[in-house]
Amino acid sequence: MMPTNETAGCPVHHGFDPLGDAYIADPYPIHTAVREETPAFYASAIDMWVITRYDDIEAVLKDPGTFSAQVGQKPVFPLSEEAQEILKKGFRAYPVMSDCDPPRHTRIRKHNMTGFSPRRIASLEPKVWAKATELVDAIRPGRVDLVNALTYPLPAYMIFTFIGFPDEDMDMLKSWCGNRIAFSWGRPSADEQREIATNMTNYWEYCENFVAKRAAEPVDDFTSDLIRIRQENPDSLSLEDITNVAYGLSFAGHETTTSFTGNAIRQLLSNPEQWAAICADRGLISKAVEEILRYDSSIPAWRRITTRAVDVGGVEIPARAKVLILLGAANRDPKHFEEPETFDIHRGDARRHLAFGKGIHYCIGAPLARMEARIALDLLAQRAPDMRLVEDQDFDFPANVSFRGPRSLLVEWPG
Repeated sequence: MMPTNETAGCPVHHGFDPLGDAYIADPYPIHTAVREETPAFYASAIDMWVITRYDDIEAVLKDPGTFSAQVGQKPVFPLSEEAQEILKKGFRAYPVMSDCDPPRHTRIRKHNMTGFSPRRIASLEPKVWAKATELVDAIRPGRVDLVNALTYPLPAYMIFTFIGFPDEDMDMLKSWCGNRIAFSWGRPSADEQREIATNMTNYWEYCENFVAKRAAEPVDDFTSDLIRIRQENPDSLSLEDITNVAYGLSFAGHETTTSFTGNAIRQLLSNPEQWAAICADRGLISKAVEEILRYDSSIPAWRRITTRAVDVGGVEIPARAKVLILLGAANRDPKHFEEPETFDIHRGDARRHLAFGKGIHYCIGAPLARMEARIALDLLAQRAPDMRLVEDQDFDFPANVSFRGPRSLLVEWPG
């Protein structure tokens, strides 16, 4: 039942809308306002309770028993009947790590951690350098969109390579990922839902066939690692589990890193003295990466659902309530970060951010995302220290409740 203003301890915010134009353009002033006003409130525009402060959000992330992950990737709004029918015909995915709870989450994550071992991640670094160098070498002097030229193709190529998808299929797979964010985290039209549902079904069937091929002939890739685990213990993972992991990871592993790297370049070039510092001393890049994650995360909000009634900062949230946790607000909470609205690559405590979550759902791909961003920035600092943002460009961000990164990033590339 929707809370009312008269309900004691239940603040209601009818104006908060993470799909509104002002929020999509820049959520951070709104984050600051609601964080200062209340630790939690009900947002009628999205039928969710919103949690705003670092300590409370950290507690949510560390309490999966009370705050279930099962809604993490479900559509925010009901799907059209047509989209539902399309998915019923061939889309058989079920909750992946980010939206399932123990004990299933524990079992799947354990096996995925084997695939994301330090050895395999380290083995990817030369490939990241090689692909990033190839992309940067292809850039010609003048006005360049770095999303198209670098920040989209690099993480897409790397996660598809990691999973084991063939190079010749990558353009097709990337086309099927189009608008996926809007499907689960936005408010797509009926026509958009139909197109996305069709792409999702095609993608799922592709993953099924791919996993069946790897089951017959394992090679040296992440999917084959999971196949070998299944071969050693058939009860540990089903082929459907492995298909589900490949499907979910292939989307999550590149969209967020594209946004992360785009945000990084935008913030650094918007602060030219800090970009100059990195170009003069590339040893600063690792610290800069953490400050970017704190200051302008590619996932400024995520979702949970309560399993019981719970008190958050004195606000009573009912059982089975959908919850939006404002990671971006937490990462600029003045209780935890000095001068939090200031972007500072020299900050000593930036790594305390919650951009990758915390607890059992801490992002398994964090080391790979950090590596890709670090290498991209290192190459740009070497090759284009005089690069600058095109003035007066309008940055366009996808309308959704969870992901944020520029769709295009125009720079002047020096000759």
